[in-house]
Amino acid sequence: MPALVLIGAQWGDEGKGKATDQLGSSVDLVVKFNGGNNAGHTVVIGDETYALHLLPSGILSPGCTPVIGNGVVVDLSVLFEEIDGIEARGVSCERLVISADAHVIPSYNRTLDRVAERFLGNRKIGTTGRGIGPTYADKMNRIGIRVQDLLDEKILRQKVEGARAQKNHLLVKVYNRKAFTVDEVVEDLLQYVDRIRPMVRDTSLLLNEALDRGETVLLEGGQATLLDVDHGTYPFVTSSSATAGGACTGSGIGPRRVDKVIAVVKAYTTRVGEGPFPTELLDADGERLRNVGHEYGTTTGRPRRCGWYDAVIARYAARVNGVTDFVLTKLDVLTGWEQIPVCVAYEVDGKRLDEMPMTQTEFHHAVPEYEFFDGWTEDISAARTFEDLPKNAQDYVRALEGLSGAPFASIGVGPDREQTLELRPLV
Repeated sequence: MPALVLIGAQWGDEGKGKATDQLGSSVDLVVKFNGGNNAGHTVVIGDETYALHLLPSGILSPGCTPVIGNGVVVDLSVLFEEIDGIEARGVSCERLVISADAHVIPSYNRTLDRVAERFLGNRKIGTTGRGIGPTYADKMNRIGIRVQDLLDEKILRQKVEGARAQKNHLLVKVYNRKAFTVDEVVEDLLQYVDRIRPMVRDTSLLLNEALDRGETVLLEGGQATLLDVDHGTYPFVTSSSATAGGACTGSGIGPRRVDKVIAVVKAYTTRVGEGPFPTELLDADGERLRNVGHEYGTTTGRPRRCGWYDAVIARYAARVNGVTDFVLTKLDVLTGWEQIPVCVAYEVDGKRLDEMPMTQTEFHHAVPEYEFFDGWTEDISAARTFEDLPKNAQDYVRALEGLSGAPFASIGVGPDREQTLELRPLV
């Protein structure tokens, strides 16, 4: 089998962790290809709930090799805290592999992230303050520190020294914070070197050799399409490539090896952080979606902004990712509404737009145009086939499928592994 890409089609938090876990028993390697501990996946297995941040969801599938790819930025303290926590619950991390080319988050970037966001005031982006953005900026500015640098203390010191003058200038003269020394940063990073050394690999070679052997590789994206640094609602985006194109650059495999692009969408829409959100509900319906759907960030605990399903966004995600299959999640959350609105287009300055507006200004002023679908009151959490769903729920799903630009492969009717209705095979 070639590679499969799994990404979010909205602003994140669509349920990618559950979707990856569903595929885990059918794939040989699961690769996290972007982001860091600024996002999380929640996976429910029976009575156990796992909140994953840096670890790929494949860590929960026995026999699957979890890979942290070169496109990820790694906070080593968070990584080993997460490993210790999950191993204490009986989950082995002995198969975990980390790219030698992945960048690490030094302590000074966590400080810079927090103070820079505060200085933005009303222009704040909604960053998690975990040093993700500054570390990606260092990568592009060629002053970053990679995992492989920890294996050579001389090189590590040179890299930290190369960043020291610029970073301390910002910390002291701009943000009125304490300067750091090379020794303290090196000492902080080297405390993890003995633990990380056995995990470090040339993961591009590892993945391509696995594909050559006929093994299946799942490339798992963090964040989502509308948070992609190029294709998202810039500047209210993450600092990495969260679309299907980023899967190749963030893992080191070629695009011709990708066979399917699977995009996850909720049956409604949420986002965390600042930025435009056309279908956002600032009323009782929005609060109800948040409470019923337990819409609080896996990583931050922040309440998510909630709104109705946006088919314009889904079509956009289908286009920029080349989506072959959608996975619809959280259909059960909509149980009990008499009517369910779906955004099918936008009105901008008196004109109807069926596709994503070209400019951020237009998107900021976009007013959703809704179609309304009859709701259902039956509990659908025990459904195991599409035919088990009430007719109105079936009609709603088929309507979304027709509006979204790619076929639906499965439907989630609850958080558990078993609460998924398969419409067509993904692997």
